[in-house]
Amino acid sequence: MGTSFNAKSTAEQVLQGIDLTGKTVLLTGCNSGLGFETMRVLTGHGAHVLAAARTLEAAKEACARVSGQTTPLACDLSDRSSVKQAADDILASGLEIDRVIANAGIMMLPKLERIDGLEKQFVVNYLGHFNLINGVLDAIPTHAGARIVIVASEAHRFAPKAGVDLTNLSGVHGYGPAQAYGQSNVARILFARALSRRLTGSGVTVNSLHPGVIVSTHLARHLNPLMALGMKLISKTIPQGAATQVYLAAHPEVAGMTGQYFADCYIAKPSPAARDDALGEQLWTVSQQWLAEQSR
Repeated sequence: MGTSFNAKSTAEQVLQGIDLTGKTVLLTGCNSGLGFETMRVLTGHGAHVLAAARTLEAAKEACARVSGQTTPLACDLSDRSSVKQAADDILASGLEIDRVIANAGIMMLPKLERIDGLEKQFVVNYLGHFNLINGVLDAIPTHAGARIVIVASEAHRFAPKAGVDLTNLSGVHGYGPAQAYGQSNVARILFARALSRRLTGSGVTVNSLHPGVIVSTHLARHLNPLMALGMKLISKTIPQGAATQVYLAAHPEVAGMTGQYFADCYIAKPSPAARDDALGEQLWTVSQQWLAEQSR
């Protein structure tokens, strides 16, 4: 696939000349870093952004800092009831969601933390978005080229050999910050692939991406100083880091493209585990079962 952009392109450059008036975008993690830059650029080009953050106050504060149309939304991805409430509120609004950008995430927690028995990065980065996106599918139109964009990371290559160790989603049988972060990102890429298969023929596309190495965001707060220094040498700026997700959400070059993984606005090849669609189907089933059990 040819593209007009590269690793140095910014989100603003990607959207040059594109009018998003009339489009509604659901964006998680709107309040800082890549999420805020994504919201700023999208609203600047006419989109209405449903701006989700962990608290309504954080979402409101972020929305107040941009021009254009926004609707603040509380969606704590670590809290099943918060995710369900956010999805219910969106469905009740009657709005059609033309774009979803699953941007929020946490990275390399130094110590094992669990939520409802599962490792926290797996819950926030993957399972919360799995729950939210499936919860709003009825609001996504199938007639106008709607797009779902799932932010992942090249750090998915740090995952355990299995990609997603379904026998250790709790982390109690062994925990490493990078491995757990990697596992959550393999899960995000597999989710994008599995959802794209389920939506084949619907007119809705689903893609995942690596935004690049960006150390100047809140996401990188748990990096040790030596690792952060090394990563800074290859780091993108925040406007550059937001480019690929904006590209997938709005640029005509990728209209109709689905089930792919991108980096620097190009199709890239994820790890073998992140291309294991049988594992993706197992993960989907486990995720559904776990959510069903927790909602009883």
